Amino acid sequence: MKKGLLTVFIAMAIIIGGFSTAAMASSIDLAKTSTLEEIIKKGEIRIGFDVGYVPFEMSDKKGNFIGFDIDMGKMMAKAMGVKFVPVNTAWDGIIPALVTGKLDIIVAGMTITQQRNLKVNFADPYIIVGQTIILNGKHKDTVKSYKDLNNAKYTITSKLGTTGEQSIKRLMPKAKYKSFEDSTEAALEVAAGRADAFVYDLPTAAAFFAKQGKKANLVFLDEPFTFEPLAFAVRKGDPDFLNWLNNFLRQIKNDGRYDKMYDKWLRGSDWMKLVQ
Repeated sequence: MKKGLLTVFIAMAIIIGGFSTAAMASSIDLAKTSTLEEIIKKGEIRIGFDVGYVPFEMSDKKGNFIGFDIDMGKMMAKAMGVKFVPVNTAWDGIIPALVTGKLDIIVAGMTITQQRNLKVNFADPYIIVGQTIILNGKHKDTVKSYKDLNNAKYTITSKLGTTGEQSIKRLMPKAKYKSFEDSTEAALEVAAGRADAFVYDLPTAAAFFAKQGKKANLVFLDEPFTFEPLAFAVRKGDPDFLNWLNNFLRQIKNDGRYDKMYDKWLRGSDWMKLVQ
């Protein structure tokens, strides 16, 4: 090999080695700033949610937080070996609370949307839901789907700042819309005859209908008309935390823990006795 060519190869190896060392150092620095590392050092994980999203996050008769997401958060904390710290947060402030460091993660039945994804990062979906309709019984012969509600003569309710609200504005813009801070209040407006339909996620709508449907003469259009993956939300720029969360999900979905939780909260109804 010519001396000049050997010199070029050596120089290239030094440059590549320098890049590799710099990249490794950068990765180590990134890992040190991960929320995951902060959680381990503090010995606790602050999990944000908005109580009232049935059956994901609720308060029982004793004031304890219960639900699918609450169990998920406890399971997550146990896997990390840290204390579970539930932080009930108003929905319109939950992303700001995460971004400003008041929360470590959002586990709150949050649907992945492009708008939210501009502010936070999402792990892989842990469940897929969609919007459904609880209808005042007087419309059972005329309203068969969300398309029929796209009319100025109808008043539709949902919870402020949710994908239920977004779907009404996007798919039923001609209807009158009334927003509520609480999903139960929005559904009760229909049960009381002051509104024509309530639009919300399938699990919550199904639970409300099971409790109020017959005595309030309601109709449940339970075929979801939107595709909504729910996922954990974390601060942007934290690949280590996302990697841990996705592996955590993969593990519980394959060892039976997820199925057990799903049967308890989404297929079963024994939990209703705890909140009624």
